[in-house]
Amino acid sequence: SGQKVCYGNFKRSCYKLAYFQDLSRRVGFQEARQACEIDGGALLSLESEAEQQLIENMLQNLTKSGSGISDGDFWIGLWRSGDGLATSSPCPDLYQWADGSTSPYRNWYTDEPSCGSEACVVMYHQPTANPGLGGPYLYQWNDDRCNMKH
Repeated sequence: SGQKVCYGNFKRSCYKLAYFQDLSRRVGFQEARQACEIDGGALLSLESEAEQQLIENMLQNLTKSGSGISDGDFWIGLWRSGDGLATSSPCPDLYQWADGSTSPYRNWYTDEPSCGSEACVVMYHQPTANPGLGGPYLYQWNDDRCNMKH
């Protein structure tokens, strides 16, 4: 399930947000990716600061409704493949959009991506967390283990 919101002024005219306060309903990256594809879509690729702001506004509206705000990061369609392959490229350059788009736009949190075993990307949504070096953990991106449930 999720909330579908449509706009006419972006390349993708509709977005569907799924926000589960119930931890048992949260899923890993590949499960989220498959759920989007079954629905005829793809995990979100963000192409600009304007689109990032649009998504932030939608998430603020979504999490205001219902039973209050709780922590829970959102999967986006950025990930790093080819673990273990020899490469001369710096780790941040290895991230790609799951839908094949080529946008260079990034909104990493301070000191991210950390790479290593973390290859799938979430948009932070931790309103109750104490701010870190990069400020509140809200809407910036973080690489995480792909099997984490978000």
